[in-house]
Amino acid sequence: MRSSNRVLPASEVLVSLEQVTCAYGSTPVLVDVDLAITAHQFTGVVGPSGSGKSTLLKVLLGAIRPVSGSVERSNGLRVGYVPQVEAVDWSFPITVAQCVLMARTHGRVLPWPNRAEQREVAEVLGRLGIDQLADRHIRDLSGGQQQRVFIARALLGRPQLLLMDEPTSGVDVATRHEVLHLLDDLHHDGLAVLLTTHDLNGMAAHLPHLVCLNTRIIGHGAPRDVLTADVLERTYGARMEILEHAGMPIVLDGYESAGNIVTLGRRFDRVTA
Repeated sequence: MRSSNRVLPASEVLVSLEQVTCAYGSTPVLVDVDLAITAHQFTGVVGPSGSGKSTLLKVLLGAIRPVSGSVERSNGLRVGYVPQVEAVDWSFPITVAQCVLMARTHGRVLPWPNRAEQREVAEVLGRLGIDQLADRHIRDLSGGQQQRVFIARALLGRPQLLLMDEPTSGVDVATRHEVLHLLDDLHHDGLAVLLTTHDLNGMAAHLPHLVCLNTRIIGHGAPRDVLTADVLERTYGARMEILEHAGMPIVLDGYESAGNIVTLGRRFDRVTA
């Protein structure tokens, strides 16, 4: 995938968090988090379950107010959000086009879309390569198609920043590759993207910027600089081995056998070829 080395001025900061702390009851979930999301940035947030990744997304969305610290957003910032596929009721009786149009139900006078909205839906579905699925029921879609539908719904609001919660969770390698290539294309069209994930190696292969989070930000930067034994041990609480393959880091936990290391390396080579 392509990566951008363009240095962005402070005026292009979309959202900035300074010393942000969030808690559920007396349990801290995020502590003293400093983070700036800039225009056109493509970032993956990695960390173990319970590390605060979903809470971070909600703070960026404005759905959760921190107990301390500050959140600054650029004026008129438009944010799109894509939830985890597993959290969606796929038996709900709607078509792909109807699902995408749900992004525009607020404030609508008539119960049906006007011609301008229909054209806009057709355009966004075409942009994502699923215009032929417009009249198909959402339950009949593949995992990759489902993700594209919810990305389309988020894009209908013409966001500057797209937030995604575990977009590659529960999908096969081919679908993960497809989704990440799609996000890369959107990023290079000028959309800032931030996603959460458990997939360290997939993110190392596809994303130019990573954040390692476990209540606090443990490290951030290019995958080569962040995926180190020290940062990962402080993030996950366990020692991990780092190998290099085709110029990229591969993360293995400390219990992988030598045979599994070889197998993983070959599998990784096939995916990134």
